[in-house]
Formats: sequence, C-alpha cells, structure tokens
Amino acid sequence: MELAKIEKLVVKYENAETTLREEQILRDYFVSDNVAPHLQEYQMMFVYFQKNQGETYNKTIQLKSKKAKKLNWKWLSVAASIALLVSVYFGKEHYEKKKVEAQFAQVQNALMLLSTNLKKGDKAFENLYVYENTVNKIFKNK
Repeated sequence: MELAKIEKLVVKYENAETTLREEQILRDYFVSDNVAPHLQEYQMMFVYFQKNQGETYNKTIQLKSKKAKKLNWKWLSVAASIALLVSVYFGKEHYEKKKVEAQFAQVQNALMLLSTNLKKGDKAFENLYVYENTVNKIFKNK
C-alpha cells in the first residue's frame, strides 16, 4: 500500500500538483535506504535536493545605476534619430527616382500616341501622292 501511494505521489510531483506535505513525504521516502528499485532514479534527485538545501549565494550583486540606464536611452535615441534621417534621405531618393520613372513612362506613352496618329497622316498623304501622280500621268500623256 505504501509503494502505491509513493508512485501516485511521484506522478503528481511530475505534474507539479503536489502539496508541500506530499513533497515532504516523498523527500522522506527517497532519502531513506529502502527505495524500490524502479524508483531509484528519483532517489538521486531528492538526495541532491536534501544535500544542497542549505546552499546560499554569498557574492554581492552589482546593480547598474539609474544614470547608466539614462545614458543608454540617450544613445539609443541618438541612434534612432540617425537611422530615421538616413532612411528619409534614401527614401526621398527612391521616391524621386520612381517619380522620374513614372514621368518618363507618361512621356513615352504620349509619344507613342503621337507617332500612331502621324502614321495615319502619312498614309493619307501617300494616297494623295498616288492620286497626284496618276493625275500628272494622265495630263502629260494627253
């Protein structure tokens, strides 16, 4: 009965559902010498916890002052400002280039339209030249 209870507590412990009292029961069981063979892997963990329970950290921790944080914020704001200025400069160049390309495309379309209309005019003049040449041949021959 005791082993079944310990196994249930181990499952609860692995799922982080045990109370402090249940963890104390597990700790007492695994620190003792009569641990079931299939649960001995947990024994090393609980023995480690028992041995290192009294350890403390004795070194002092140096915290950064508020002045150092403000300095970092100042440098961060300077870097952000520079990044913004650079992006605006290159963005403007890119915008101007796209604007010129759009204007070039509009002019090119206008010239193509003009060229098409001039070709229609050329065809009309060709018909007139044919008519004129024919008239000249008829009047010269008579």
